[in-house]
Amino acid sequence: MLTLHTAALLRVDQDGEPVPEHAVLVSGDRVEAVGPLAELSSAYAGARVRRWAGTLGPGLLHDGPLPPAPTPRERVHALLRTGVTAVLAEHLADPALRAAVERSDLLVLPTAVPPALRAHGRADLAVHGVDGTCLVTVVAGRIVHRRA
Repeated sequence: MLTLHTAALLRVDQDGEPVPEHAVLVSGDRVEAVGPLAELSSAYAGARVRRWAGTLGPGLLHDGPLPPAPTPRERVHALLRTGVTAVLAEHLADPALRAAVERSDLLVLPTAVPPALRAHGRADLAVHGVDGTCLVTVVAGRIVHRRA
């Protein structure tokens, strides 16, 4: 199913200027297109539209040890609540923690790569509010965290 994710502002990469009235078209676990909302809505009229408050952008890369928590699953969930969609392999020496990361579909990277929204890339997105709070995290096209 095609889904258009849009917010008041869209940032293609972490350092880029946010632009208004843009969207990300997602099919399965991939980004199909990134562009003006009006153009994508017209070209993909049957797509489901998800409108989010805040700024939509690529999911974040966590480049340190995972936060402490009682269980590996809770450590992963702590990342998802902040918009993280990728972690560095060097911080996953514990097999139980690595298994929890893999079950959640977080991207495990051998080296740090700046996240960006690109056509045909993996659909890892995050929406952050004005205060920096993560409102939504999408990993491989699936909503895995939504702030109530």
